[in-house]
Amino acid sequence: MKSRIKIKDLEPNAYVAMYGLEKYLSSTSISKTYKSLIKIRASQINGCAFCIQMHTREARQEGETEQRIYALSAWRETPFFAPEERVILALTEEVTLISKIGVSDAVYKEAEKYFDGNYIAQLIMTIVSINGWNRIAVATRLAPEVI
Repeated sequence: MKSRIKIKDLEPNAYVAMYGLEKYLSSTSISKTYKSLIKIRASQINGCAFCIQMHTREARQEGETEQRIYALSAWRETPFFAPEERVILALTEEVTLISKIGVSDAVYKEAEKYFDGNYIAQLIMTIVSINGWNRIAVATRLAPEVI
């Protein structure tokens, strides 16, 4: 598959803006584990091979287990994720697939059991960010590194 345009080169200010969001997200209290779960799961849903490779590699370096990484696409069927992680994964799926049902009251209310409004806002922005990056990578056919 041949790559397309490189937005970073053609429209560098767009990347500056995206990196601005990333800088904000790095200042939040969301754990690296939660960020990794969000990034990997959204990237799986969006079919972004580049981001899946990048974020699974980062997750491993941060101590995430192979077992949990492999199970992410079937997280509901495993005992490997804590209740807080499960609601984060459900929220990630619903925001990523927002055109299907939006974000359900059930998932949002479950999130409120574990997180305050500010934290939920930060989670949503983390999900929005990776969805943006996924769309850039898929639309431009950004290929994963051959290892």
